[in-house]
Amino acid sequence: MTNLPSFARPTEGVGDNGVTVIIGGGIIGLATAYKLLANDRSRRVIVLEKEAAVAQHQSGHNSGVLHAGLYYAPGSLKARLAVDGIRQMKAFCREFGVPHEVCGKLVVATTEQEVPGLEELLRRGIANGLSGLRMLSPAEAREREPHVQSVAAVLVPEEGIVDYTAVCSALVERIVERGGEVRTNMAVEAIASVPGGWVVATPNDSVDASYLINCAGLHCDRVARLAGEAVDLRIVPFRGEYFTLRPDRRALVKHLVYPVPDPVFPFLGVHFTRTIGGDVEAGPNAVLALAREGYRATRVNLRDAADALLFPGLWRFLRRYPSMVGYELRRSFSRRRFCASLQRLVPELQEDDLAPGGAGVRAQAVASDGTLIQDFVIRQSAKALHLLNAPSPGATASLAIADVLVSSLGSA
Repeated sequence: MTNLPSFARPTEGVGDNGVTVIIGGGIIGLATAYKLLANDRSRRVIVLEKEAAVAQHQSGHNSGVLHAGLYYAPGSLKARLAVDGIRQMKAFCREFGVPHEVCGKLVVATTEQEVPGLEELLRRGIANGLSGLRMLSPAEAREREPHVQSVAAVLVPEEGIVDYTAVCSALVERIVERGGEVRTNMAVEAIASVPGGWVVATPNDSVDASYLINCAGLHCDRVARLAGEAVDLRIVPFRGEYFTLRPDRRALVKHLVYPVPDPVFPFLGVHFTRTIGGDVEAGPNAVLALAREGYRATRVNLRDAADALLFPGLWRFLRRYPSMVGYELRRSFSRRRFCASLQRLVPELQEDDLAPGGAGVRAQAVASDGTLIQDFVIRQSAKALHLLNAPSPGATASLAIADVLVSSLGSA
């Protein structure tokens, strides 16, 4: 049992009080609360968020893309939940008036060597059940994207863009309407297993609960350990940095435009993304960060850095992929290198077309052998569920992930 502050110690067992505590007020935690209450309005659901507002990390620091499930291995959780998730997310946005647009995406091969990888993506997408996929010739691709260079492309018509922060706001409204609670400024400091459930302690309060769901994103492995879970993976933060195109150069891109990704890594390569606000973002890269909430290159958190550097899996990853890590780091400090990567897709692009943009941090689970874990990871134990790896397409798939968590809770 984790030591609790005195105010948080129950005088007797929690018993089956019917309370489900969800740790993490990002899009998946909120979606899970929404789905729980949709299934059973008599259930008490409390979301605990450490920040002053929801969606302050991965849910609010991303490209806002609706991913359709093109990239993921058929049969994987990612593949199944991305396909289900994008359809649920679009329906949710239509029902509750959340800004979104189904603008479609092109994935382009810029060399003949990339064509087999593009063909594999097409096979995966078809196997995963995507609709309307088709291979485009260079001329057909040029009709859709006159400034994009390609030898072949795959059209993904189901994909689009959304404001995920607005999605989270809509989820909060639905949760509260149905009697749930979203409590902010509630950082979890300790968790104890007690007869009948859990006691979750925050700096000034505690919550007794029958069930615990860990959707803590960048800190999910730590929360799992607080709950006594033996966790053999570690969240290693990768910062993704963006540029934006100058307003007079936004016409260079009409859709979402992506390269053929390197199959070794779970990153999609720098690409172009239109946003609901009318901007065009270029990025992101994938740079090892020294803080789990390190949105600036200068941000260092000693605990986070030590946590990563003392993890053998990180060093095994670095030994396996030193050139990739070094390249990403050099590109992070060079707009010229960043622009050169983007010019593979849009040769007309110039350095002066790029203005500094935002950044996000990907909560990437790494195994002890140095492997970047590709699929979503859900760990179940007595009266608890831990979501231990849910990076992209986690936001798109959030409502579908929530369905899995809710169905699993009955047997937890």
